[in-house]
Amino acid sequence: MHFGSPLWLFGTAGALLVAALLVWGSWRSARAVARFGDRERVTALMTADAAKRRAWKGVLIVLAVALAFVAAARPQYGKGTRLVPATNLDVVIVLDYSKSMYAQDVEPSRIFRAKVEVSRLVKQLKGARFAAVAFAGEPMGFPLTADGGAIAQFLRRLAPNDMPVGGTAIARALSHARAMLKRDKTSENHRRVILLVTDGEDLEGDPVTVARAIGNEGTTVHVVQVGGRTPERIPEVADDGRVLGWRTGRDGRPLTTGLSPEGERQLGEVAAATPGGKIVRAEKGTTGIDEIGKLLRAQMKSELSEKVEEVYADIYYLPLAIALVLLVGEVLLPEARRRRFVRAVPPPPRKRKGLPKPPGKEASRVAA
Repeated sequence: MHFGSPLWLFGTAGALLVAALLVWGSWRSARAVARFGDRERVTALMTADAAKRRAWKGVLIVLAVALAFVAAARPQYGKGTRLVPATNLDVVIVLDYSKSMYAQDVEPSRIFRAKVEVSRLVKQLKGARFAAVAFAGEPMGFPLTADGGAIAQFLRRLAPNDMPVGGTAIARALSHARAMLKRDKTSENHRRVILLVTDGEDLEGDPVTVARAIGNEGTTVHVVQVGGRTPERIPEVADDGRVLGWRTGRDGRPLTTGLSPEGERQLGEVAAATPGGKIVRAEKGTTGIDEIGKLLRAQMKSELSEKVEEVYADIYYLPLAIALVLLVGEVLLPEARRRRFVRAVPPPPRKRKGLPKPPGKEASRVAA
């Protein structure tokens, strides 16, 4: 026997409370009779003794209450087994398209390498759904779809020069990814992962607070940190992809990109704010996206794979039906036996003695 909501079984203690109240009421009734007068004489004046029938009615009520709580606990029995299909995985890729992603410390550039590894990730996670958020100062997104190729193409066609607002607004990008998952009702029953790929820190918003809110909803945020503290020069890239030279500031000095210690700590806190979140730093000529891909593939084979579980059938209606029958029986059971009223038969008329008999027909004829 298995119970779907076993906490309701504690409610059966209410049946004991009902029984205690009935016993207390019976004791009060007996005490009232004793106060009224001699028990034997008072009992002799009663037409019937209802104590036994009241006791049976109390037993029916107590059993009905207990069975009602048993029914609320949803008793079940093993009906067999079933194959649970693999849990679907929803991945939102949040990719940084700031101008600093043109840096070439990861060949041929950070953004080019990130696109290649994202495309590889989409192909390897078969069965998962993907969405994409491209961001710099403002985010733009592609909604969840089972067509991973469309996501890869969306990210591949964009370039940092296409972003209308410069900057690195990580908090806005994470909020955008969170909203995309919320809009998709199917995603509520899926394992949700946000993959943040960036080389900078957010100097405008608070991405750690946004990540905590995402983690409270059961979504995991993995962070891929591209680039480190070492300053890297930023190329000047034309719209057709040609490198025109190096970007310079107003003072004519080359512009460089490097992540500060505060920025590294911020990205680490973003990953740590969600359940199972992990941060990967780029090394050995890669961005680190492949390492997150290996982690997600392992989860799909173990945690998210098909499983066999036992199926239980609800039988709550049986104790509930018995409880209803007991309550109906309590109502129909009278406290005293029904008395049969017998119509009294009138006694035969008595004959009157000493009265003269009325003259017969012969005396009437003689007189005539």
